[in-house]
Amino acid sequence: MKTVNRGYFLVQASIPMIEWSEKIEGIFPLDSQSEPSVYLIEDDFIDEEPILKANFKKIFLNELNAVTNDDSLYPEIKWELFVEWFDIVTGTAVFDLKNTDLKCD
Repeated sequence: MKTVNRGYFLVQASIPMIEWSEKIEGIFPLDSQSEPSVYLIEDDFIDEEPILKANFKKIFLNELNAVTNDDSLYPEIKWELFVEWFDIVTGTAVFDLKNTDLKCD
């Protein structure tokens, strides 16, 4: 097992995001059992909030795009809405259980 030199944000849709996704016609809506997303960040940080604030727009857009790529349906991308629509867990321990090299796209 290898340690990966990254921390992470585990991003889970909360009720407002789920309710928004249910209003979008013709897509697979989110629910409370929907799989969270993991975003890798630097592994050596003291305070995660500045890192999250610097990246929340990219994360928010990626999560919205997973529901629909019609950006005319997106809400205003702002910090207050982001923290309302998503539950975030931060961690520093990332382990790779595979023996093969990591691939990045």
